[in-house]
Amino acid sequence: MKGISSRIFMGILILFMYIPILALVVFSFNAADSRVVWGGFSLRWYESLFANKTIMTSLLNTIIIAVIVSVISTVLGTMASIGINNLKKTTRTVVMNITYIPIVDPEIITGVSLMLLFKLFMNFIPFEFGYVTLILSHISFCVPYVIYNVLPKLRQMNPNLVEAAEDLGCNPHRAFFKVVIPEILPGVFSGFIMALTYSLDDFVVSYFNSGSSVNTLPITIQSMTKRKIHPDINALSTLIFVAILIVLVVKNFFDNKRLRREAEDAKLRNH
Repeated sequence: MKGISSRIFMGILILFMYIPILALVVFSFNAADSRVVWGGFSLRWYESLFANKTIMTSLLNTIIIAVIVSVISTVLGTMASIGINNLKKTTRTVVMNITYIPIVDPEIITGVSLMLLFKLFMNFIPFEFGYVTLILSHISFCVPYVIYNVLPKLRQMNPNLVEAAEDLGCNPHRAFFKVVIPEILPGVFSGFIMALTYSLDDFVVSYFNSGSSVNTLPITIQSMTKRKIHPDINALSTLIFVAILIVLVVKNFFDNKRLRREAEDAKLRNH
């Protein structure tokens, strides 16, 4: 009875989470303007979406910023993780507590504080809100997520592997790329995906640091919903959902493949 109740509860929870997304996907193919009445199958809203220059420009801005941010955040987060992992226990605990502040801090505080910081810098360096401020602000909250994913992989790694590689003739630089990077690569990739996702999704921090020259997709969607929720949004949201779903499926495929390979290697070592 307990097992049946648990399955029913999980089923209700899954329905609660995914029915809105399913409705959004279905009505993105609705021929009618209505969001509650089905008027037949049509691709008109996808055609309208790709003809909307405002949305396409915002989408391009969002993708460019997200890719740049995720790459830089992954590099910085990986380097920071290696440095943190080599600290003494007490110092490492203090640094980690400071590192995780952007994760637990309300986004509105992060956005406003970064905006004030940029305005302070403007007194000494001539620049305006735009691509640079958006990229820097996104990096500030994406790096901790990379650290959160990479650091556990470093802790799981056998610390003697690097010394063994150096004993076999590798210099520290070669040992790092031949031993450390392959060991932590799943964490690095997970951190990259999280940074990419959070950058694509961010609204609050971007709202305070985008200025008037650059709009990201969340900002554009928010400004559109103030007037009327156009069915173009359904089509756009569906495309984003499918793209993220594909990325997750590919990631899980390679993760499962890696786990099977590790299990097979463990069996061979035991025999």
